[in-house]
Amino acid sequence: MRFLLLLVTFLLTFATVKAQNPVIKKPADTAKDRVDTLKSPEYVNLGRIAGKKAVRRSLIFPGLGQMYNYGLVVNDVKSGAVQGKRIGQKIYLMGKIGAIYAGGTMLVMSYIDNRQEYKRFLGELQYRSLHNNTPMPGGNLSQYTNTEALTIAKNIYKRNSQVVLISLVGLYGLNVLDAYVTARLKYFNVDDTLTFKISPSTINNTTMYGYSPAPALKLTIKL
Repeated sequence: MRFLLLLVTFLLTFATVKAQNPVIKKPADTAKDRVDTLKSPEYVNLGRIAGKKAVRRSLIFPGLGQMYNYGLVVNDVKSGAVQGKRIGQKIYLMGKIGAIYAGGTMLVMSYIDNRQEYKRFLGELQYRSLHNNTPMPGGNLSQYTNTEALTIAKNIYKRNSQVVLISLVGLYGLNVLDAYVTARLKYFNVDDTLTFKISPSTINNTTMYGYSPAPALKLTIKL
């Protein structure tokens, strides 16, 4: 009986001590939610972005890329990113737009003129071939007494019109290239902080006989 009483007392004491033990909760694992603050920000190539925008605008319509570059200069002046009003740079960009349209207008007018002359000589040749080499009335080409001279003139005007078309395509491509290069160079660092340093170094030259260092010069450029 005494043994049974001691056993009950021991069990009650153990249960009481067990109930009084504090329950320590482990902190939640927040490793997944942790942000690495030491990670460097992702590099954004502003020159490449601006170049793509300028190219797209120039492809849509000649001169729009140059207008976009002009807007970049205006924004820099308004935000205070550059000193002065950059009037010379603005005039230069607007001048390129004027040159594009002046050149394009001259080429278009030259193409129209050469095509008209080509068609005039072609019509004269066709008329003479059907009317026993008789000049076309009112054609103003009666001074050409043989068809060979008419054929040469026709070919010259045809070739000229083709050259003008190629020049127009070249001007269009030059307009796109100029807009892209200007936009890229805007973000190219060419200030006075550009320095370089030459120091002696070695090159790891591994041969069949083992490691063999070779003398070299190390060039370090600081932008």
